[in-house]
Amino acid sequence: MRSSQRISVALACTEGEWPHDDWPAPDDRYVGRVVRLDPPFRVPEDVDVVVLRCEEPAEGLSELGATGGIPVIVISPGRDTRTIVEVFRGGAGYLVEGDYCTCMLSSAVVGATVGHTYLSPAACAALREGARQLSTAEAAMERLRALLSPRERQIMELLSTGLGAQEIGLRLRLSEKTVRNNLSNIYAKLDARGSTDAVLRWLGAAPVLRT
Repeated sequence: MRSSQRISVALACTEGEWPHDDWPAPDDRYVGRVVRLDPPFRVPEDVDVVVLRCEEPAEGLSELGATGGIPVIVISPGRDTRTIVEVFRGGAGYLVEGDYCTCMLSSAVVGATVGHTYLSPAACAALREGARQLSTAEAAMERLRALLSPRERQIMELLSTGLGAQEIGLRLRLSEKTVRNNLSNIYAKLDARGSTDAVLRWLGAAPVLRT
């Protein structure tokens, strides 16, 4: 934010109208100039923050394109945890439609200019849920890996890179028969139907049926 001026904001709406004709208020201490953008969006270089209102954040951000380092705040009705986590990871703020007021919007804009990523309460709750799910998944992965012996873990690491039993045996200086016996034990421990299923479970891409 330029120290001698109030914040300049670009408003980009992928569809519909901007819902806050009363924002910013004339006496807003921080937000001054507002530029309305229509698709295809071309973000002016002299704005401090972009506020993107869209139904589908992934599509909206794609349509917005590169902003040249200008921070972005997404406003969307979507409450999907995965979507909000992805937007947050990309460095943008997220306000759920109907879950914020114009004062909160001003705070989000001010925060964006100093590197803060602002979330409305519902978006914050979704982010916490995403972190909980990730923690649960990581704990399940640790329990799964603990089922295997050190040798079996070595074999699974190599199997997950695409190597077959013969190549794994050469790498570990084991006979192919020994590797296949180990693989049979691994499949039983992981409740896997075969090598592909075992690799998916090992990499966390399939549910663990028994831990």
